[in-house]
Amino acid sequence: MPIRRLPPETVNRIAAGEVVERPASAVKELVENALDAGAARIEVQADGGGLTRILVADDGLGLTAEELPLAIERHATSKLSPDDAGDYDLLHISTLGFRGEALPSIGSVARLSISSRAKGHADAHAIFVEAGAVGAVSPAAFPDPHGARVEVRDLFYATPARLKFMKSERAEAMAIGEELKRQAMAHEAVSFALDLDGRRTLRLPAETAGPDGRLARLSAIMGREFSDNALALDHEREGVRLSGFAGLPTYNRGNAAHQYLFVNGRPVRDRLLQGALRAAYADFLARDRHPLAALYVELDTAYVDVNVHPAKAEVRFRDPGLVRGLIIGGLRHALAAAGHRASTTVSAAALGGFRPGGYQAQPSAAGHSAWRQGGWQPQTQGALAAAVQSIPGLTEVSARAEPDWEPGVAEEGAPAPVFDPVDYPLGAARAQVHETYIVAQTRDGVVIVDQHAAHERLVYERMKGELAVSGGVARQALLLPEVVELDPAEAERVCAKAEELAALGLMLESFGPGAVLVRETPALLGETNVQGLVRDIADDLAENGQALALKERLEDVCSTMACHGSVRAGRRLTAPEMNALLRQMEATPHSGQCNHGRPTYVELKLADIERLFGRR
Repeated sequence: MPIRRLPPETVNRIAAGEVVERPASAVKELVENALDAGAARIEVQADGGGLTRILVADDGLGLTAEELPLAIERHATSKLSPDDAGDYDLLHISTLGFRGEALPSIGSVARLSISSRAKGHADAHAIFVEAGAVGAVSPAAFPDPHGARVEVRDLFYATPARLKFMKSERAEAMAIGEELKRQAMAHEAVSFALDLDGRRTLRLPAETAGPDGRLARLSAIMGREFSDNALALDHEREGVRLSGFAGLPTYNRGNAAHQYLFVNGRPVRDRLLQGALRAAYADFLARDRHPLAALYVELDTAYVDVNVHPAKAEVRFRDPGLVRGLIIGGLRHALAAAGHRASTTVSAAALGGFRPGGYQAQPSAAGHSAWRQGGWQPQTQGALAAAVQSIPGLTEVSARAEPDWEPGVAEEGAPAPVFDPVDYPLGAARAQVHETYIVAQTRDGVVIVDQHAAHERLVYERMKGELAVSGGVARQALLLPEVVELDPAEAERVCAKAEELAALGLMLESFGPGAVLVRETPALLGETNVQGLVRDIADDLAENGQALALKERLEDVCSTMACHGSVRAGRRLTAPEMNALLRQMEATPHSGQCNHGRPTYVELKLADIERLFGRR
């Protein structure tokens, strides 16, 4: 069979299959071109799910009459420049686009028109491409001082087979909306607008560049509740910086659709993010619940490869372990700093249950009494209620909340200060309802605590601390060491983590190619399925790069033990016991949710309660 050189039109159509997978892909490429051109305003219109018509207008630098024919040539781009030796460096790419494939690929499968006025030029020009056939540059009308308007009609009409694989118009339109939202989240200082079939769908005004503007943009896209329940992140390690926001554990979803990762301003899809989020939230969420997060990674362009796929939706890090560790460490630090804080949606849901048809008023943004990141200070000094020894596992509260003076002792000539317990973050216990729920009064509201869920978290945190202090997990030797057969690559990955697994109580070693020998297992697990455990670990290492299966099993055992060792629902508590439990919650990180991600308390602000009764 002879080798033939394919014509340029066929080459472009083949490339279009990778670059322009669906209408949303075309929108992505055109919006990235606008951002690279320095646009501060981007407007998108789409009809028929983007298959009938797509229009992307911007106020960027624009194109001259001489640049328009080059813009639709394959591998012609303004985003790469040669060095003194004439070489093009693909290791330091600072723009979103760089391959020079998008416009010729779109023009090869659709009817493409580009009209533009370059900044500083008086005249505007346009060029038209139909199924790869390029027309001449001609003068054109242009409404703005500078920028570009790119219109795509009848997408994939030149490749009818591709149309058979498109989803419904509604599904394609939703994909366009999601793509534009991702771009808007990455560039908060740019305004975005989207019209679908003539209907105004999205309007995002430009925000101030920086964390505040970014949070405002995220709230506009992910819901206004996100800003009230988001934890800020800002960490740097070895030249890699992590910033962004992650939701409180009690503010979660049933899928991972609201998890976003941006690398140097580029929206990317990476399994690294899902694995890191799962590891960071493993203690706080059930496996079928997912946190909300928008994480921004910035690093030297030499340490990340964006030239992995023509669609540029994937990246490859030179040191993925560093990035993963930074994400997990940053998330855990933020979660620990949140203390006992629970999401405002918990109280909103409770208020909605009180009123037929649902309660629409939003609770106050704080969502928790007097608590702020970095610790809590009472309005006046005073003594804590004595910790009660009759509650198993309830220890003295930490010194963080202890007063530095003794009750009834004051400076000479000064009256003894009086402290009102309602000034504590979780207030003063007033009653126990159904021997299950503690009702406490705060300065500006009411707190309802699930005594079993709250104490379960306290015991669990104590057990985790004891494991950390002991320096490792107690092990039990197997009477007969067990051989687990794996794929050679899986066995190599597992053996490479032998030291880390040993700290978790699992002792194993290589047993030839494609097998490992297990000698000891964690004592907490008791009799366990060694074969299944090692295979789960191998799967986790292949997917996430970390042995989460063993950690989760240990945590599950600790959680079960904490559940059985905590205060049960139905047990009547005295007032000192209830107050001691509240004080311990205030001093324990993560006490706002139980081991399964459910809230341990609900706070109702006085203003919200008054609205229920029409007093406001």
